[in-house]
Amino acid sequence: MAQRYGGKYSPQGPTSGPDLRDPRSVPPHRRPDARHPEEGRPFWIVAAALPFLLGAFGEGPFALARALGAFALIAGAAWTIREGLRAEFAYVARSSAKRPAFPRKILGSVAYGLGLALGAQAPELGVIGAAGIGAIGTVVSLVAFGLDPLKDKGMDGVDEFQQERVARVVKEGEAYLTEMRRAITPSGERVLITRVEQFATTARDLFRAVEEDPGDLAQARRYMTVYLEGARDATIKFADLWRNTRDHKARDDYAALLDDLEANFTARTRKMLEDGREGLEIEIDVLRDRLAREGVVPTTREN
Repeated sequence: MAQRYGGKYSPQGPTSGPDLRDPRSVPPHRRPDARHPEEGRPFWIVAAALPFLLGAFGEGPFALARALGAFALIAGAAWTIREGLRAEFAYVARSSAKRPAFPRKILGSVAYGLGLALGAQAPELGVIGAAGIGAIGTVVSLVAFGLDPLKDKGMDGVDEFQQERVARVVKEGEAYLTEMRRAITPSGERVLITRVEQFATTARDLFRAVEEDPGDLAQARRYMTVYLEGARDATIKFADLWRNTRDHKARDDYAALLDDLEANFTARTRKMLEDGREGLEIEIDVLRDRLAREGVVPTTREN
């Protein structure tokens, strides 16, 4: 991925701490193109089920229905497992998250076993043998892909109503980022496509900060909705103009807009993190004062 160059004396030179504008400094699960490392594996389940289709014809209507049903179950299972992997990835990416409402990987594994059982056509197997094959397939799928997250994490003491409000705003912001990427991609301008991806990474850092502290939603909401909506509209208009006129001044203006947006989103994220640190320091000072009033002297560790 292309990276911008900058130095100590550039307008946006390095600062202390990780550079939120550099995708390499962001955890992999927060990058725009991040996916579950096993997300492509369910495709091979569908590929392995193709013999059911090839052998579905020429054996009569009952065998045809059974083979097509087996393939449909296995293909549906692969799709469900893939969606479960995506839901698990989103769950792992957050420090606090509710468990997926629907156990997709478990259900997909069961559907995979049913597909294998339905497709077991050897007469000597019988119902028990086919059921055994289905059970083995279900277990193998669960071992290969694991279980869905079955409990909430980091939700103790969290206001669920506020958390749901944050989730709705984050979903809206993600939709704007997706539309930006969809609008700029046909332009073929790799530099601008990369810049939009970098801005999306920065915006997602703001999303994560608000998810971890829903109380910050009030001060970040306009960034996650109004500003992102404006960025999406500007991206769509630029893409249309660039396709028709190849106006380089408009290209430079759009790149400058991305710079301004990225700088402002980064500043807002850091401000919220600093406010959280100040809140912690205040809590520590208050606790120390209370201990002092109780006559308890905090022990100071020597290095």
